[in-house]
Amino acid sequence: MDLPCGTFSENYAQDMGILRTKSQWIMLTAFLVLLFACPLFFSDRMLTILTIIGITIISVLGLSILNGYCGQISIGHAGFMAVGAYTSGVLCAKLGWSFWAALPCAALAAGAVGLIFGLPSLKIKGFYLVMATIAAQFIIVWFILQLRSITGGADGLAVPRPSIGNFVFRSKSSYFYLVMIITCLGIFLAQNITRTRAGRAFVAIRDNDLAAEVMGINLWAYKLLAFFIGCVYAGVAGSLLVHYVAYATLDQFPFMNSVWYLGMLIVGGMGNTTGAILGVVSLKLLDELVIIVGPMLSSFGAPPQAAASLGLIMRGLVIIIFLIFEPRGLVHRWERVKAYFRLWPFAY
Repeated sequence: MDLPCGTFSENYAQDMGILRTKSQWIMLTAFLVLLFACPLFFSDRMLTILTIIGITIISVLGLSILNGYCGQISIGHAGFMAVGAYTSGVLCAKLGWSFWAALPCAALAAGAVGLIFGLPSLKIKGFYLVMATIAAQFIIVWFILQLRSITGGADGLAVPRPSIGNFVFRSKSSYFYLVMIITCLGIFLAQNITRTRAGRAFVAIRDNDLAAEVMGINLWAYKLLAFFIGCVYAGVAGSLLVHYVAYATLDQFPFMNSVWYLGMLIVGGMGNTTGAILGVVSLKLLDELVIIVGPMLSSFGAPPQAAASLGLIMRGLVIIIFLIFEPRGLVHRWERVKAYFRLWPFAY
């Protein structure tokens, strides 16, 4: 970590600290205060957007650990979200479980399914692993459709909202607080997981798995661990999503979502927790901008089909631009901006 002049480490604990200066602590505190004050100023529509962004960040953080840090490409992430969503939904709707008991079960169920579909990563990688994870998406969907008596099949399943005693998280603001607290915990855990022994092993496997194995890293164990952790995050995100809309249906977890999650990592920056957050926020805000601009194009004589497809076009265009001109993502550009001002006026 680049630090201001005069800030240095006196022990290993300080060297591993995420926040090192008073200004960093002040900025974090100010951000959290502003974040949790949003329901006081924002409309229900804005709170819905922020809530969906928070849920998506949780899911993409899991993909970041799996793909960005360990190098195991997965394009079936939406399927693992569906596992967590339906596990939580069935436990609450059919068995009468509390949301707080069903949430960890949903995470573990998604992680267990991730272990099953992570087994091919021990023998294959690259394009072949991509195909295996795509198959996971469709296999999971097929199982959910076949278990109609339990999951509701194509009709979906009504899911109760979370509650604490007599208080039900029914309003937009109350669920916003729930999601943001879990999102902050997820970010904290993800940032620390990547700094542990397992996190360093993930990076070694991503950079060169043969060299990592020669160094004594157990590829079998750590690849499966990466799949498990990544799918646990997906399961939590899926559970939060279906309880937010109070209904579980397969339409909430289309295959294209898995592709867009990978695109968010590309835009934000692979192998970086901050990059995952920036990628989600930027593409989600782009979607909202398209919703505003799309009707304007129609009023200027643009074909309705073009206005309707503008969201897909803009997402694809942004991803292509980043792949060509900024393959390291927004987080790399942000680091360069910070370095420039840190060294100014000698930024050359």
